[in-house]
Amino acid sequence: MRANFLVMAKLILITHMQVPRWFIRRKQLFSFFCRHGVTRRSMASHPTATDTTRFDFLVIGGGSGGLAGARRAAELGASAAVIESHKLGGTCVNVGCVPKKVMWNAAVHAEYLHDHSDYGFDVGNVRFSWETLKAKRDAYVSHLNRIYRNNLDKAKIQTIQGHARFMNDPEPTVEVNGKKYSAPHILIATGGHPSVLSDAECCFANRRSVIVGAGYIAVEMAGILSTLGSKTSLIIRQTGVLRNFDSFISTNCTKEIQSSGVDLWKNSQVKSVCKTDRGLEVMIVTKDPEKKNEEKISTIQEVDCLLWAIGRQPNTSGLNIGAMGVDTDESGHIIVDEFQNTSRPGIYAVGDVCGRALLTPVAIAAGRKLAHRLFEDKKDSKLDYSTIPTVVFSHPPIGTVGLTEEEAIKTRGKENVKIYKTSFTPMYHAITSRKTQCLMKLVCVGKEEKVVGLHMQGLGCDEMLQGFSVAIIMGATKADFDKTIAIHPTSSEELVTMR
Repeated sequence: MRANFLVMAKLILITHMQVPRWFIRRKQLFSFFCRHGVTRRSMASHPTATDTTRFDFLVIGGGSGGLAGARRAAELGASAAVIESHKLGGTCVNVGCVPKKVMWNAAVHAEYLHDHSDYGFDVGNVRFSWETLKAKRDAYVSHLNRIYRNNLDKAKIQTIQGHARFMNDPEPTVEVNGKKYSAPHILIATGGHPSVLSDAECCFANRRSVIVGAGYIAVEMAGILSTLGSKTSLIIRQTGVLRNFDSFISTNCTKEIQSSGVDLWKNSQVKSVCKTDRGLEVMIVTKDPEKKNEEKISTIQEVDCLLWAIGRQPNTSGLNIGAMGVDTDESGHIIVDEFQNTSRPGIYAVGDVCGRALLTPVAIAAGRKLAHRLFEDKKDSKLDYSTIPTVVFSHPPIGTVGLTEEEAIKTRGKENVKIYKTSFTPMYHAITSRKTQCLMKLVCVGKEEKVVGLHMQGLGCDEMLQGFSVAIIMGATKADFDKTIAIHPTSSEELVTMR
């Protein structure tokens, strides 16, 4: 069967055709991954190549941030349009959060199957079907694409299909498929695309997987593929995963990955990738810190799934933003101020293309805040990036919000920081042979012990984080947590009973 070279948001997956469609078949990355367009027409209804169609708000990119900004602007009375070169929904819906979560849910089912006999169930032989999961996942994503389009139509926002390129006109103007569109306010929300180091193919079934990277995408995909039956190796450059997270979480997650059966290669990097008759051959170079970083060369053979999860690059190529005076950093991310303004008046940017807090809800919130500032005259409307909750769908899941212990000590001083933490086995595992731990940490500052950080990993931590995030953003103290009556028996009660 012919091999697929598949591109996922934030990674590249090389595997059999049974692997889900949201890994999009390509030998090269998209120069534009998600370039979106939604528009409410304010003037010419049938523009020609020489006409310019004008809107109040023009959005380049139909992903989370662009769609949210366009819809909120339309609600506030602005004529809006969105320009999109691919599918509506962007990275999150098409190749990111949504299909990932469907696969993670499948992996959770696989974990629980191991526990059925401990709870008295005889389920016999159970077979997992990639084909069934893939078909249902893809159908759900297509359903979401239609919903996004219907929502734009209901809001009377025009969708323009194609790639946008800025023109050197006095008013901010773009060209799409030979037609010109302008607006006093243009939002760039084009997202990003995966970084990769090799271009390889293979055509074996998904039995042997190698994942490169130590961030949350690498962690999530290693857990998913391993749990669903693929022998999985994770290649990381240092000694632990999730190094930007609180060390409490990074250390525990690294341990959980190893105990789950993933083959973790520390202090290692991919040296080369070769295609053979039996699959990919991945050569690994590993440094031994105890032997003056002496290098050891190893080879992982018969690999049918090679997945790069080593970061993302902004989708700015072809936009001609340099000629417009829009400044970017050394990585190509668009530089914006706290109000999402770029260096060019009338041009704004939100989401992954800015390179900060690459999360769907962040892009959505920033897009909406911008719309309120521009079209509701809320001059102070801006997103607060200081306290953002996020979840890593590892096994078990991670929930974190606010400052890490290290960040709190650096900014507030060690003498002003107090840490509360606990570790326990969730009650779910009381009668199971399979065990996972639950860890929780509160980072408090000042005499009032204001809670400025909460970090946890364990069963249910993904869902319990949201409510506690509200309390932390409202300024809750450790005393407020202590005054809250515990819900028993739950894991979340530990957060209000720590001493």
